[in-house]
Amino acid sequence: MTWRSSLEVHDIASGETRVVLRTPRLIEAPNWHPDGWFLVNGEGRLWRATSAGLTPIPTPEGLRCNNDHGFLPGGEIVFSAHDGHGAGIYVLGAGQIVPLRPSWWHGAQGNRIAYACARGDRVVRIAVMDRDTGQERILTPGTAHHDGPDFAPDGAIWFNSDAGGHAQIWRIGPEGGPEGGEAAQVFADDRVNWFPHPSPDGRRVVYLSYPPGTEGHPRDLEVQLWLMAPDGRDRRPVIDLYGGQGSLNVPCWSPDGRAFAFMRYQAA
Repeated sequence: MTWRSSLEVHDIASGETRVVLRTPRLIEAPNWHPDGWFLVNGEGRLWRATSAGLTPIPTPEGLRCNNDHGFLPGGEIVFSAHDGHGAGIYVLGAGQIVPLRPSWWHGAQGNRIAYACARGDRVVRIAVMDRDTGQERILTPGTAHHDGPDFAPDGAIWFNSDAGGHAQIWRIGPEGGPEGGEAAQVFADDRVNWFPHPSPDGRRVVYLSYPPGTEGHPRDLEVQLWLMAPDGRDRRPVIDLYGGQGSLNVPCWSPDGRAFAFMRYQAA
């Protein structure tokens, strides 16, 4: 079969990678459901992906889903979508949950969600919202592009920022912790690094790494997936692939932290 997208899983202990599904469709951004299936997007829709194929997940008419989606702690599907008035964040069956646009969902922990947003100055920043109160709090200044926030088990928020000149991996310490909720760059190198995702067991972080000089986070390039310890040490590339945008945008770990899912693409 000629394929465009390959949904794959990398096992940490063995270092082996297996193919779950290959499809001629362009699909993106796998989230790992506790029951073993994967949530992906493609053609403006959400899909349930298994080794048997793709099953569409109905979403409200008039919404075009992008690759920012996942699961809330209660199991609900949360997703970002466009309706012609900028990206909004929705919960399947419950409607829009972040009043302001544009907003792009990236992570959840307890009653908090983390997302990227652009407000009056159109600069993309990191924000969190308490779902109980609906209160939005902007965590990063409007002096650089900040994107891809995801929660670590300790409550820290990981993200990427080009505040140092090009996209690197940053971390906001947990509120009330020794870092006092301050943002800090985790390491520095010449590669362009996006979308850090801490494992559910708190032992590792996986991220997408582009070649030096890459602008933004484009698709269809030779890229790498790297693993590192939460303190930024023991960084190493684990997978070389043709991909980029769509490969690792959102939380991707298995619930036990033993493996992560990603998308590989085939050149047209």
